Amino acid sequence: MKIGLSTYSLSRAIKAGEMDVLQAIEWIADNGGEHVEISTFGIDLEETPELVDAIVRKAQERAIDISNYCISSNFIKPSAAEYEAEIERVKRHVDIARRLGVKTMRHDVAFRPKNECAIEQFEADLESLVHATRSVADYAAQFGITTSVENHGYFIQASDRVQRLIHAVNRSNYKTTMDIGNFMCVDEDSVSAVKKNIAYASMVHLKDFYLRPSYRNPGEGWFQSSGGNYLRGAIVGQGDVDMPEVIRIVKSSGYDGYISIEFEGMEDCRLGSRIGMENAKRLWEEA
Repeated sequence: MKIGLSTYSLSRAIKAGEMDVLQAIEWIADNGGEHVEISTFGIDLEETPELVDAIVRKAQERAIDISNYCISSNFIKPSAAEYEAEIERVKRHVDIARRLGVKTMRHDVAFRPKNECAIEQFEADLESLVHATRSVADYAAQFGITTSVENHGYFIQASDRVQRLIHAVNRSNYKTTMDIGNFMCVDEDSVSAVKKNIAYASMVHLKDFYLRPSYRNPGEGWFQSSGGNYLRGAIVGQGDVDMPEVIRIVKSSGYDGYISIEFEGMEDCRLGSRIGMENAKRLWEEA
């Protein structure tokens, strides 16, 4: 098991021009990260293919692993041509994952607005989502890459929906990037959800949130769950997720892959990321 950081955690600094992805890798290594997870949030590796080789060289120089490659994608499209084009685009990202040398890759599957996220809509969309996802997984299999869905974006965020998709795709190289905090966005308890889905995890994201009930609006900086409760990003180990118990469950499951800190709180992203990694290491040792 290795604890590191997703470049997503530093995306505010990257977008502000305070660092680039290569400097982010330097920062992660300097602050105790054992791996870097490459997220395309603020980074475009399709348009700058030379950056792929530079990332590999930088990680080798700093002796940290490149653990996972994360991209956004959405197979819900208004036309058949756009649907097929999205499948092919995601396959091109599989090629990038291969060049990065990673064995796991997360791609999103579908996004819908909250008012279209009912279970009936999920079931209606499922066949087309399975076809697209299976096509990508089969393409990735020739390179020894496991693709995955993250519990992400309200529509495919609950633990049961993630499992439903994984079982329907029915490929040994298709699993889940399990974000322990995102379950709260659909009002699911992180401890219960992690117990249900840890067996399907190819990657674990540690994310923390502050939680307030729907009748206590805390004001600016918060967003609402599908049920109307209020959430705000927190430093891992400082929010309302029962982080010691979540980490105990992950550890006792025998999971021995990579664990990435994802920070999206209001604090400086470097401060939140550093403390989050430190807390995760301490809680793992204590578990």
